[in-house]
Amino acid sequence: MTRHLFGTDGIRGTANIDPMTAETALRVAMASALQFRRGDHRHRVVIGKDTRLSGYLLEPALTAGFISMGMDVVLLGPLPTPAVAMLTRSLRADLGVMISASHNPFQDNGIKLFGPDGYKLSDAVEIAIETRMGQPFAPDLAGSADLGRASRLEDSTGRYIEYVKNTFPRGLRLDGLKIVVDCANGAAYRVAPKVLYELGADVIPVGVNPDGLNINKDCGATATRTLQEQVVAHGAHLGIALDGDADRLIMVDEAGRVVDGDQVMALIASSWAQAQTLKGGGVVATVMSNLGMERHLQGLGIALVRTPVGDRYVVEHMREHGYNVGGEQSGHVVLSDYSTTGDGLIAALQVLAVLIQSGGRAASEVCQVFAPVPQKLTNVRFAAGSKPLEIASVQAAIRDGEARLNGSGRILIRKSGTEPVIRVMAEGDDEGLVHAVVADIAGAITDAARLETAS
Repeated sequence: MTRHLFGTDGIRGTANIDPMTAETALRVAMASALQFRRGDHRHRVVIGKDTRLSGYLLEPALTAGFISMGMDVVLLGPLPTPAVAMLTRSLRADLGVMISASHNPFQDNGIKLFGPDGYKLSDAVEIAIETRMGQPFAPDLAGSADLGRASRLEDSTGRYIEYVKNTFPRGLRLDGLKIVVDCANGAAYRVAPKVLYELGADVIPVGVNPDGLNINKDCGATATRTLQEQVVAHGAHLGIALDGDADRLIMVDEAGRVVDGDQVMALIASSWAQAQTLKGGGVVATVMSNLGMERHLQGLGIALVRTPVGDRYVVEHMREHGYNVGGEQSGHVVLSDYSTTGDGLIAALQVLAVLIQSGGRAASEVCQVFAPVPQKLTNVRFAAGSKPLEIASVQAAIRDGEARLNGSGRILIRKSGTEPVIRVMAEGDDEGLVHAVVADIAGAITDAARLETAS
């Protein structure tokens, strides 16, 4: 069986439109409660959310579903996704839920599920939950006296703040550093500035006034222009950008240049390798990570292992093979010594630790670790039900592109797991050739999709 409701990162869609409706949330909760019943103890689920208006729609629906199955609900309020994962374990809950569509605009929302170990669910478990959603719940409903109860964890932000601060190396402080932090008007708008301030930094907060509609709007990890401008304007040492649920990190050096997830991973991995704390002998990244990072790490004797796109797949490989650094170019950085999922704030602190220990070097010297190979990514939309990648002309364009790169680069074609988009990516030493190859393949896909739709 395959998943239909779950994508690469939980369930996601436009709020109040199928599948992201109160009814879906209710049934997901009921099915998940059944899936994670284990023993006769009082079962518990923790629920966090970001700052989207539709959180007020989905949170009570999920709560009702869990309560109807006899599971107690602990509401965390707005809090980063990694905080939900951490508190799921800390509170010995049977399940964790994050209501968020991550970096998407406010009109979208999503549901991410974590098992009692704080890790995202496997494909097999998500399929099992989907199967349960299609079956009647009446035989398994809790009796009137066995309904769950809901409560709010008042110190959820304080617990996470202290947890994050304790990941920063002992004896180090951020005194003397001026840092701009962009919280994307999202889940970290309260916790991120406090962590940095309490560790000694001079903090300039941006994107900390959520109104339910402005999450990720012209701010955060996917729109860094505001952060770049603020870093330069304030003469800051560097900037930190988180996305809507703060599991993603993009940084900016003192000159306003972007430091992406690949640079962050390379910096942390090389630092940890030097300190002999890097595990697994390498880094786990996805097929999207830059070839320049791979070459740089190889030069240091550090291997790069690639997985399919999705931090869940990165984490699965890390767990199976004993790695402690992994992530995605987009900024999901997973440091398994500290977290079970991507945590933008924890990753930022590790970079700051290297910067402090560098003896006064600028962020542009420390954080720009390698020269990226020219890379081009184009998204091509197609009609639902269309299969342009199966068309002969598209396949021929891909083969032609590979022949033109002639071993000096690579091509990656993949369907998005969250929207009807085909992502066309190529990279290589010749930037002009890379752009031409992507344009030709994207054009072939567009033409094929148009013809397929017309027929």
